[in-house]
Amino acid sequence: MSEQSPQQDNPNITWQISNIPRQERWQLLGLSGMTIWLTGLSGSGKSTIAFALENDLISQRRAVCVLDGDNLRYGINEDLGFSASDRKENNRRTAEISLLMANAGLIVVVPQISPFRMSREHAREIHTKAGIPFYEIFVDTPIEVCESRDPKGLYKQARKGLIKGFTGIDDPYEAPENPDLIIRSEQGQLSNHVKELLKLIEGS
Repeated sequence: MSEQSPQQDNPNITWQISNIPRQERWQLLGLSGMTIWLTGLSGSGKSTIAFALENDLISQRRAVCVLDGDNLRYGINEDLGFSASDRKENNRRTAEISLLMANAGLIVVVPQISPFRMSREHAREIHTKAGIPFYEIFVDTPIEVCESRDPKGLYKQARKGLIKGFTGIDDPYEAPENPDLIIRSEQGQLSNHVKELLKLIEGS
């Protein structure tokens, strides 16, 4: 895939291009960058799957980084709340970070609710324009199962009205229309879900 410079309307900034083309850099370092974006409701199993995948990739000595949605809110996204506009900005920043890391040659795994279809399409678009593989994975877990897990106790608080704008309860979740892979975490073994993702990665 070709390496392209991002488009920017500001005439005062210029994208600086590395002296070593991306494909040559990846080949020399034995890397192959891409982004694996896992979307689904809270409690769907996104983070569990992401870190299990990370474990397998590291055991293969592959360069990988998990950009967990909660972890990002401790730092780069700590100034954002959970309004629709903040969620969109949260996803935008995550997409840009994942693009930078994938460009460097890492396999970037993003487990994030990312409820809005437009935000996920933006993430795919900027990767596609840059010539970097991007895969949208729908962790399609029924809300009843997510609620029964409720690892953070958030559903209970949302049902009581203590949390407003909670995705799946009183805020929408726009399911992917054409995901690259659908995982049903309540069915099958975790190891099998990881194998599905590894197969997708190896085929890229």
